[in-house]
Parts: sequence; C-alpha cells; structure tokens
Amino acid sequence: MFLESWIPTLSTSLTETIVYVVALLGALLLAYGVFLETERRQDLVFFLGASCLLIYALYISNIIFVIAMGTFALNALIEFIEIVVGLHKHNPEELKRIKKMK
Repeated sequence: MFLESWIPTLSTSLTETIVYVVALLGALLLAYGVFLETERRQDLVFFLGASCLLIYALYISNIIFVIAMGTFALNALIEFIEIVVGLHKHNPEELKRIKKMK
C-alpha cells in the first residue's frame, strides 16, 4: 500500500488502546500546563500529565522515559504539596520582578 508506513496500525487489544489514550492525554496535559498562570494548578496538571506519560513509559519499557517522567511527576507533586501546606514561598525581589512583567 502506498501510505502504509504513514498510517499507524490500530491496536488490537483494549489495554493497548487505553494506554495510548492515556499517553495522548498526558501529552496534552503537559502542553496545557505550560500556559496556566496559577502555580498550584500548573503543578497539579504537570503531575497528572507526567503520571499519564509514566504509565505509557512503563508500558513501552523505556527506562530513560520512566526515570524522566517519574522524577517530573514527583517534583510537581512535592511542589504542589508545599504550596498547599504553605511551605512554598517566593522572595520579595522575585515577586517584584514578576509583577513588573504583567
């Protein structure tokens, strides 16, 4: 077939389809998280997106991708918890610089 190499084959099992949908959702969440202004929401979206891609990385057994998404998800979760608990603070100079940018 002419375009056979360009058209992906459809998955045959339900599990494989679910993993690919979760991976696509994770990629979309990471891209969406970049545009969020609120740091708390951004960290939560980054955690969810990285967790979805971590599931995909485990499925394809890519150790570098597993390490990257695992550490990204863990860092986003830690920062989210710090914000919720009140441990995450910015110094006054940085806040002034951010306010000037708006």
